[in-house]
Amino acid sequence: MRLRHIEVFHAIMQVGTISGAAQVLHISQPAVTKVLQHCELQLGMPLFERVRGKLYPKPEAHRLFAETEKLHHELQGIRRLAASLKSRTVETIRLVATPTIAVSVLPQAMSAWRRAFADTRCELATHHTSEIINTLRLGEADLGLSLQDPRHPGILAEPIAQGVMTVIAPPGSWSAAAEGAPLSAAGLKGELIGYTDNDPLGAQVEAACEAQGIAPSVHTVVQTYQIARSLVEAGGGMAVVDPFTAASGRGRLQSRPWSPAIPIPLYLLTPAHAPLSHGARQLADSIAAAARSLLE
Repeated sequence: MRLRHIEVFHAIMQVGTISGAAQVLHISQPAVTKVLQHCELQLGMPLFERVRGKLYPKPEAHRLFAETEKLHHELQGIRRLAASLKSRTVETIRLVATPTIAVSVLPQAMSAWRRAFADTRCELATHHTSEIINTLRLGEADLGLSLQDPRHPGILAEPIAQGVMTVIAPPGSWSAAAEGAPLSAAGLKGELIGYTDNDPLGAQVEAACEAQGIAPSVHTVVQTYQIARSLVEAGGGMAVVDPFTAASGRGRLQSRPWSPAIPIPLYLLTPAHAPLSHGARQLADSIAAAARSLLE
C-alpha cells in the first residue's frame, strides 16, 4: 500500500463514510473514492461493505488497520516535523520517565527550562524502566529518567543526582529530635506499605529487614512510591521510598533516612549512539538541578 492509500484507508476506518474522510483529509469525495478503489484493486479484495452510503469494514480491513496503525502514526510525526521545520520552530524533545520522577522532579525542572525554551515542543510520557529502555532503543524517545541503571549496551546511564532510601510516616510518628536520624527496620511501627515482587528498591528494603530478623506487618502492596506516599499521607502506615518521593512530601509527612543506608541515584538514560540536541541537553541539566534542589 502507498502512503496515500494508508491515509485514505485510516480516515475511512475512523469516520465510516467517503464524505467524512474527504473532510478529514481536505480533498474531494471523488478523490477519496478513486484512491480507495485503487487500493482495493492492488490488494485484490474489497475492504468495506457499502450499505446506504456508509462503509462497514470487513475482517480483512480490521487486520490491515492494526498492521498499518504504527506506520500511520509515524507518518503524522513526519508531517509535524516538516511543519515545524517549515515554520523554523525548535525540534521536538521526547522525554520518558518513571512515574515517581515525573511527579516529584519534572514539574520544577520543566518550569525552569521553559523560561529559555518557551517555543520548543516537548512530549512527556511515563513508563517503568524496562519500557523506557525499549522506547529509547526504538528511537521513540530522546532521553529517559530512572532510578535504575539498566546496564544495557545500547543505553548510556549518567547519574545526575543522588539521595538515600527514606522512611516516611504520618506527622507525630516520632519526636522532632528524632527527625533526620537514621531509622532501621527495628524502628518501624505499625503497618508498612509494601511493594510488588519485581520492584528492585523494595527488594533491598526487604533484604535489610530479613538481615535484622525483622518481619514488618505488610498488608498493602503497591506498584509505585507515589501511591505509597499517598497512603502514608492518609494515615495508612509507614513506607520506605526513594528520596525524591520523600522530599516531595515535605511539610506533610515526617521522614528519616533508612538504615543501613541505600544510595539511590537518579539516572539520565540516552541511546548510546544518539547525542542529545542543545535543547535536550539543557533540559537534562535543568532536571539535574531540580533533583538536587529537591533533596537539599
